[in-house]
Amino acid sequence: MDRSGFVTAFGDVAEHSPWVAEGAFKEAPFSDSEAVIGAFERAMGAATEDRKLSLVRAHPDLAGKAALAGAVAEESRREQAGAGLNTLSPEEFARFTDLNNRYKSKFGFPFIFAVKGATKEMILAAFEDRIENSASVELETALTQIARIFRFRLEEIIIDK
Repeated sequence: MDRSGFVTAFGDVAEHSPWVAEGAFKEAPFSDSEAVIGAFERAMGAATEDRKLSLVRAHPDLAGKAALAGAVAEESRREQAGAGLNTLSPEEFARFTDLNNRYKSKFGFPFIFAVKGATKEMILAAFEDRIENSASVELETALTQIARIFRFRLEEIIIDK
């Protein structure tokens, strides 16, 4: 697969940030799925602080208006639906909205959580714990969660191929 084909196939793994796939491709050819996953993680890790922040900020709010309107990457929509975030009660939606707003106000970027396999209760508990973190700890936590998202999405794509 050439660079263009790789970015087309894997460009949405990093939410609206195809530059990560472009960086990962520099390590091609890949021996297995772990090599691809590692290349994505290293491409993110090698980025400037501003680029990392732009990657974090490219993610949608969990259970936010964009997700409900379908204005997020298909992968995000599916993952959030799998965690039940598309069927929240009005009270749960209000709680997510409040936490999203407080979190973004404090940190300047959205709360990132790799929701695959999680329940809304697990996500809310993590939200409430992490909102107490410092900005530097939370940025590192967000990047760790994004690396988990890479793994989940890449495993799904590679297994489906």
